[in-house]
Amino acid sequence: MTISVILIVLGFILLIKGAGWLINGSTALAKKHNISDLVIGLTIVAFGTSMPELVVNSVAAFQLQSDIVFGNIIGSNIVNLFFILGIAGLVYPITVQSNTVWKEIPVSILAVVILFILSNGFILGGNNVLSRIDGLILLAFFGGFLYYIYTQIKVERAGNADISHNEMSNLKIWGFIIIGLAGLVFGGKLVVDNAVKVAAHLGVSNKIIG
Repeated sequence: MTISVILIVLGFILLIKGAGWLINGSTALAKKHNISDLVIGLTIVAFGTSMPELVVNSVAAFQLQSDIVFGNIIGSNIVNLFFILGIAGLVYPITVQSNTVWKEIPVSILAVVILFILSNGFILGGNNVLSRIDGLILLAFFGGFLYYIYTQIKVERAGNADISHNEMSNLKIWGFIIIGLAGLVFGGKLVVDNAVKVAAHLGVSNKIIG
């Protein structure tokens, strides 16, 4: 079990560093194309910080570890909303833009409601299974969110003709992106494989580990 715990820690290090490298490279690439900080936050940073979950859940789903998949997603969102925002609010009061209150937050609530409906089998009926069709429905809603981001990009570019950015060579940018992705893949595989072993050793469910 000790080796499994060490490998989990190593996996988390790879996930964190990989996500960081991916964000650095992607952000630099976006800045070169004059994309604003708001859009970068909603897309690249959001994608980058969610990449560990994507990789871990993809590996877990491939290995039929559904408890880890849902435990990871639900747990990470609870931590993000309650713990991380709570700590950020203690550090300094956070100004919330009207767009965030009336657009982005309702979209987040809608995502939870849709997941609740789909995972309860309301669409196809029967078992509580998130099917491939449900997955396509979720991706379709995500496509709608990306379209919203696209409209934000046009608005931001119209209002910001010149956005300053730090220069970074294309070689360095793509190096960060590729190495970051590799770290995410290897780190995710280490976390899932060894988390299952730890769960079995402790006699707890994979959902609790997730």
